[in-house]
Amino acid sequence: MDKKLKTKLIYLANKYEVSSFTEQDPSIFLRHYKDKTDTECLALFSALLSFGNRKQFIPKIKEVINIIDNNANNKSISEWIKTFSYKNDFNYGEKKFYRFYSYNDMQIFFDELSGILINYGSLEKCFKTKWEESYKTKHLADIISASFPNSRIVPKGKNSANKRLHMFLRWMVRFNSPVDLGLWTWYSPKDLLIPLDTHVIQEAIKLNLLTPQATASRKTALELTEKMKEVFPDDPCRADFALFGLGVDSK
Repeated sequence: MDKKLKTKLIYLANKYEVSSFTEQDPSIFLRHYKDKTDTECLALFSALLSFGNRKQFIPKIKEVINIIDNNANNKSISEWIKTFSYKNDFNYGEKKFYRFYSYNDMQIFFDELSGILINYGSLEKCFKTKWEESYKTKHLADIISASFPNSRIVPKGKNSANKRLHMFLRWMVRFNSPVDLGLWTWYSPKDLLIPLDTHVIQEAIKLNLLTPQATASRKTALELTEKMKEVFPDDPCRADFALFGLGVDSK
């Protein structure tokens, strides 16, 4: 990669990785709770619903937060989940809650999340334990997918880019950021994959970082992440801000 492009990517990352980035982004919910376990749960839920139009999915995330905050017995998402309050507070049925996910799909996700919290105490403990049991050979996104075997809302497939899970991991792992939280210090930012979406792919193609034939796949995410290590050797996902921000501004 030539020096001019590296300089441009660093400039763009500095421009877009600022606290105001969260204002129109699902990362706005990352600081809703002070408790770490609650933050992890809400971050995962928010990431999983973050696809399609922001004007549609952000209100759906807020809808669930309001249900939890208005519960007389549980003022935190982890307690709401562990005490099965969602079974009374949240609807059932095949009616769609958001896009192609039904209320029943959401109930199944809450059920599996409840099992994790009851058995492990937190998402971090669950995913860290399973990652260590794999001798640290599996990617953390694959660990998360396998931890929710029946949840349609959790992306599956090792050939998919699984953008939402990688965005969640970016939030949890990257530190010294005005956006990302850096709660999981046991996993290296160097091992994260860039969360691929339309904006990121389009801008990467324009900058000749990807070929015009690039698709939202694991292979593409790996390819782009490796290239970004030339600019940000220990933190390739910093480039996500540069490419995503550039894509949004160019619309």
